[in-house]
Amino acid sequence: MQYLFDPITQFLVLTVALAAAHWLLPGHKPLRFAIDVAFFVALTAMLLSTGVAPYSAAVSSPDLWHRLFYGLAKAIWWLGGAMMLISCIRLFLIFEHRPREARFVQDLIAGIIYVGAALSIVAYVFGVPVGTLIATSGVFAIVLGLALQNSLSDVFSGVALNLGRSYSVGNWIILENGVQGRVIETNWRATHLSNATNDLVVVPNSALAKSQLVNLNSPDETHGITMSIKLVPTRPPATMARLLETVTLASNHIMRVPDPLVSIVRLAKETIDFELAFRIRDISETTAAKNEIYDLVYRHMLAAGIPLASDAMFSVAPGLESTIVPGKVLETPLQLMTMLPLFTSLTDSERETLSKAAVRRSYARGAEIIAQGECSPGLMLVESGVVQVIRQENGRDIELNRLSPGDIFGERGLLIGAEEPGRIVALTPVIAREIGKDQLCEVLQERPVLAEDIGATLADRLEQERRLHGDGSMPSQHAQTLANRIRHIFDLSHSTTV
Repeated sequence: MQYLFDPITQFLVLTVALAAAHWLLPGHKPLRFAIDVAFFVALTAMLLSTGVAPYSAAVSSPDLWHRLFYGLAKAIWWLGGAMMLISCIRLFLIFEHRPREARFVQDLIAGIIYVGAALSIVAYVFGVPVGTLIATSGVFAIVLGLALQNSLSDVFSGVALNLGRSYSVGNWIILENGVQGRVIETNWRATHLSNATNDLVVVPNSALAKSQLVNLNSPDETHGITMSIKLVPTRPPATMARLLETVTLASNHIMRVPDPLVSIVRLAKETIDFELAFRIRDISETTAAKNEIYDLVYRHMLAAGIPLASDAMFSVAPGLESTIVPGKVLETPLQLMTMLPLFTSLTDSERETLSKAAVRRSYARGAEIIAQGECSPGLMLVESGVVQVIRQENGRDIELNRLSPGDIFGERGLLIGAEEPGRIVALTPVIAREIGKDQLCEVLQERPVLAEDIGATLADRLEQERRLHGDGSMPSQHAQTLANRIRHIFDLSHSTTV
């Protein structure tokens, strides 16, 4: 049993136990860290118990093999201590849920610790004076520094950028030369960005440190957008500004706090230039928000009879000036119907029939048009204003949608006898056109095949709503099923297909 007290045997047992623990626990970093600490403590106790101080160069042993062993054990002690400190740093950053963000800092600290451990091994294992070694390597360091000055510039620039924390992983940044993207990694040499087309952009840290930088995610994740709109001055500027404020109210992407701003930036005989300023929840919504605003501006201006202006609209050929009629009201129920995907399969005469039969309804701001759970008797086409769809769940209101000129509501009640998922409220003064069952039945009786087209369009619309609002309780509706329900409600079973 004497061999169990031999330091070489004890060292081999500790080494085998450490290797086995790392092999059996590849993914348990906290537990592996605890095992590393236990190994380091046990190795320290073993060396001190044999009279060997790892931080001392002196080793008093007449046996050559024991002197070699103690030298190896001291080297492993220093390397093990360095690895334990580095594991502690990495584990702390994992617990902080920021392992990728601080990768550069981890590598920097790890490099310093490993250099210190290597110098300690040179001093306490091999007995070489570290000061003399550093002094004699000065010339080599100068030559190496000149050869790697660009790389060293990137390294120190990376240190400065990480200490300054101008950005972090996940932030979207824009450089003064126009390069932009989301930060995905920062290493010793460069910062990696993922741009809008999902391409990798590698920017050297030295170039990034010298560049003017805009962080679109600081101080928070919201993003500000400004858009320019040009209109023909057919109304007083204040009236047109209020109409653009209605446009911002109709948006489903704009944040309500802070309030969107509408500013008049230029007034001329031909045009009035407006600027819309608003914020969105995340920069990834920029394109969707801009597309929605442009679409809403077009529809609201069309409904109000205000032409959109352009830089070239007044550079027309002589004799054609009369084609531009300021103040002409362009919107009619018939024009609104041409914008409806639900009625794309109708002919012009069929749309005209429905347009003439549509009943004009007016609602004051805040008026409830249709209650939640009610089955609408008619299809409502928004002619002007903004309509809000609100669903009450568990005692709180959830906004589902906002509708603008050219949008419809109540179609599920008229076409398939379904209830409204939320109450319909006039967010602003609203004018709508109501198409009743009798008017639509007249068109469908003449051409029953329209039930197939309307059923397919309605199925797509309901599926989009289900995905948009994440309503798992609403099952998917098959187009043919909806078409059959439309035939049943409008009594088309005995009609002749045209």
